[in-house]
Amino acid sequence: MERRYIKKLVDWKTTSNRKPLIIKGARQVGKTWLMKEFAQKEFSKWVYINFEDNELVKGVFEKDFDVQRIIMQLSIATKTVIDKETLILFDELQEAPRGVTALKYFQEKAPEYPIIAAGSLLGITLHSGTSFPVGKVDFLELYPLSFVEFLLAVGEPLLADLLEKQQWNLLAPFHDVLCEHLKTYYYVGGMPEVVKSFVEERNISKIREIQKSILNAYDNDFSKHAPLNEVPRIRMVWKSIMAQMAKENKKYIFGMLKEGARAKEFELAIEWLIDAGLLYKVNRTKKGALPLSAYEDFSSFKLFLLDVGLLCAMNNIPMDVLLNGNAIFTDFKGAMTEQYVLQQIKPILSSIYYWSAETSSGEIDFLIQNGTEIVPIEVKAEENLQAKSLKCFILKNPQLHAIRTSMSPYREQDWLTNVPLYGIGCRW
Repeated sequence: MERRYIKKLVDWKTTSNRKPLIIKGARQVGKTWLMKEFAQKEFSKWVYINFEDNELVKGVFEKDFDVQRIIMQLSIATKTVIDKETLILFDELQEAPRGVTALKYFQEKAPEYPIIAAGSLLGITLHSGTSFPVGKVDFLELYPLSFVEFLLAVGEPLLADLLEKQQWNLLAPFHDVLCEHLKTYYYVGGMPEVVKSFVEERNISKIREIQKSILNAYDNDFSKHAPLNEVPRIRMVWKSIMAQMAKENKKYIFGMLKEGARAKEFELAIEWLIDAGLLYKVNRTKKGALPLSAYEDFSSFKLFLLDVGLLCAMNNIPMDVLLNGNAIFTDFKGAMTEQYVLQQIKPILSSIYYWSAETSSGEIDFLIQNGTEIVPIEVKAEENLQAKSLKCFILKNPQLHAIRTSMSPYREQDWLTNVPLYGIGCRW
């Protein structure tokens, strides 16, 4: 399996002011695999320490933050002489008391040691009041496989390359092929273990089994790691995702969770799921002007799951519904497609919002800021290319050029560009 993140790790390795690197991301998005794959490719010597299953090293940071003592103990525990040429991999670092804080001292007193740290719930640890090494670490956010990475996994490197280069003329004859791959991706998603199973066995039942197992692992995390009084609310938010997304108005409605529910009652549950990497939050912006953050409306937002395949599994959507179309799927097509688009652009763009009018039903699915460029994005599940809200928005903001993404091929118009859904992640 090929992950584009390897290049980012190589860049980190060669930077002149390298700091310890923290890889964030939900459970089972491939953090451990990525660390080890990088170590094998780029280092002749490396050690892997998992603080979840290694009691011997769990308390290594407890006594003090003497880096040389810590290195010596880790050398003994791993039976490896650790020197500045040795890549040190810390996994499940949240299980080691004061482990995150220790990274500060490595950066200050021994920056020559290359260190990568990861953890399934490290995002929660970083927001839990732990003494955090501000400015002393680098970050890499890991997401499920993108559609392009999925194409590489299923043996379509040439199509993946053409997509990344946006060679639309050369891609035109393969439009139907790419649409079929896209429908398959909707079902399989981008969780590495699921993709691996699909590539090796092409067994739909097995894929759904693995997806359900991942979802069960997340549910177990709620009970094991979340504050006990928040667990029921976390589960309510978690189970309501599709119902929230399938509404015509995608704004999150707390009243759908239970009668009389209020934002304050559920805000901690939502933040816990976001910190765990399981949900993505997209806030409303009131205006399509730079910077979008200046017009952010924190009270209005949409929530998305981390992976489109898991969304299918959570709601028991069968494969043939996605591949062949089905009346059952009509209500969910827009939700699934919007989930897919967010999943493709989230790893690339940090400023992602949506826009809706104050007094009307008009809404732009995504409004993004890429440098000094603002781009409205309209998401269409099929080839229905009417985009009334988008056209009205552009009439009010004629300086902007819009993107409509759908199952239709690439084409340019004076005020918008139609980007096929399979290519939206390569647009930036």
